[in-house]
Amino acid sequence: MFDLIIIGGGPAGVAAGVYASRKRLKTFFITKDFNGQSSVSEDIQNWIGTVSITGAKLAEDLKKHLMAYAADSVQIKEGEYVKDISKIPEGFLVKTETGEYKTKTALLTAGSHHRKLEIPGAKEFENKGITYCASCDGPLFSDQDVVVIGGGNAGFETAAQLLAYCKSVTLIQRSPEYRADPVTVKKVLSNPKMTGITNTELISIQGDQFVQSITFKKLDENKTITLPTTGIFVEIGLLPSTEMVKDLVKLDDYKHIVVDPRTGRASVSGIWAAGDCTDGLYHQNNIAAGDAVKALEDIYSFLHAAKA
Repeated sequence: MFDLIIIGGGPAGVAAGVYASRKRLKTFFITKDFNGQSSVSEDIQNWIGTVSITGAKLAEDLKKHLMAYAADSVQIKEGEYVKDISKIPEGFLVKTETGEYKTKTALLTAGSHHRKLEIPGAKEFENKGITYCASCDGPLFSDQDVVVIGGGNAGFETAAQLLAYCKSVTLIQRSPEYRADPVTVKKVLSNPKMTGITNTELISIQGDQFVQSITFKKLDENKTITLPTTGIFVEIGLLPSTEMVKDLVKLDDYKHIVVDPRTGRASVSGIWAAGDCTDGLYHQNNIAAGDAVKALEDIYSFLHAAKA
């Protein structure tokens, strides 16, 4: 029986893991990896205390920090998914792909995953030119003309990464205005290999064995355009990774875990959540880490109140 199981290895999970170790809570830390959503970023400039860092280096540093403090308090299980969490008399039963673990409390920091593109051709050409991971697949498209779908920070960060080795990058945005930070937009669009297209409606993706083109409508011009491309990188938003608690705690309409913003407590006593999987108004690395620490402090108080 663990005092706490932490699920997820991004900034939120690691922050909670470090604090759990310092408070000597018997903790089981489960994560697929330590690559949060920022792992694809080539240059993170708002991780407080660090002027500039790549997403890959941030993930590496997070893992090192947790490993340095884990000692005999935090047992780390990397490379595994949590499938289900259910209530039992003594606390909760956490089921993974390979085992079952009992815990008094649980903190979900499982983050989110990519929303899939849903237009004709998207399903057929997934992993055949359509990808959701620039850091994984970007180098495969060296010296080629590629497209990024989505005008948020993730879309522009993906474009910035691809500009390092692709012949050209075209970013297609649905609404008339980009959602990314203005500083990021200005910097990326200033690259001569970069083109941004706004106010569009995607129609279909064409190809043979692999992607050959994408067709979209330019709404303000009422014009249909077919753009030749061999690679399409999709960044159209994220869906919270909350499937394992869908029958346990209250979720909002977008499947985020509803939490008390003061403590991070979910609707079921003994369950907390922090980061992108929650209904918090803002989702950023620094906020996720801070909210996880706040939740951990509350978990510590909860466990010691139970002993009293």
